[in-house]
Amino acid sequence: MPKPVVPEEKRRRRRPTKSGTVLSEELIVETALRMLREHGSAGLTARRLGLALDADPSTLYRYFRGMDDLTLAIGDALIGQALEGWRPTGEWRADLRSFGLRVHAAYLAHPQAALLTTNRVTGRAHELAADEAVLGLLRTAGFPLPDTVRIYHAFIDQTLAFAALDAASLALPSDSLHADEDMWRSTYGRLPATTHPRIAEAAPLLATRMLTSAYPTALEMLLDSAAARLESIRD
Repeated sequence: MPKPVVPEEKRRRRRPTKSGTVLSEELIVETALRMLREHGSAGLTARRLGLALDADPSTLYRYFRGMDDLTLAIGDALIGQALEGWRPTGEWRADLRSFGLRVHAAYLAHPQAALLTTNRVTGRAHELAADEAVLGLLRTAGFPLPDTVRIYHAFIDQTLAFAALDAASLALPSDSLHADEDMWRSTYGRLPATTHPRIAEAAPLLATRMLTSAYPTALEMLLDSAAARLESIRD
């Protein structure tokens, strides 16, 4: 059975670690993010995290029920970074665009953590705040509830799917990443029009376009579709 998490007020009364650090959930998550960035998911263990914090690994269970609970907290922290400083303007389309781009960027700033958390549902404060904000934007814009849920579903899943896809590229060893990027020039760019006419004519554009994320384009297409739906409802 998972160990019970110690209430916050009791955690604060804990003595500092040997190095004088006072542990907190936030500090543990920040340290875990750094370890993921430096060592990947395989390097994130309770033992290594304890060493990085100069604390006994068992101390972590005063804050989290286990490593999976910590994973959820990491995912929620990334959403929190996207929310920080974001304020809706009252223009639903612009607000959804800006928020989607912020979420995507927050995950790409921590690609190893993104790979670990984009498919998880945390149920934590930042995730709930983000969901409430997106649903609120759509309802306030005038979308009926079924359309609101449908667009919300597509918006969230599209954002997280592209975050996972783009993070996976960033998490590759640099040699592999550069080899993949060069493929658009070294292979696609050299295919003859006699055998691959459509690739040959598009090759110069592909060599540039395919090195960037398609998320902004896909997001704009989703927003176009949502706007058209809203206009049909109003008519």
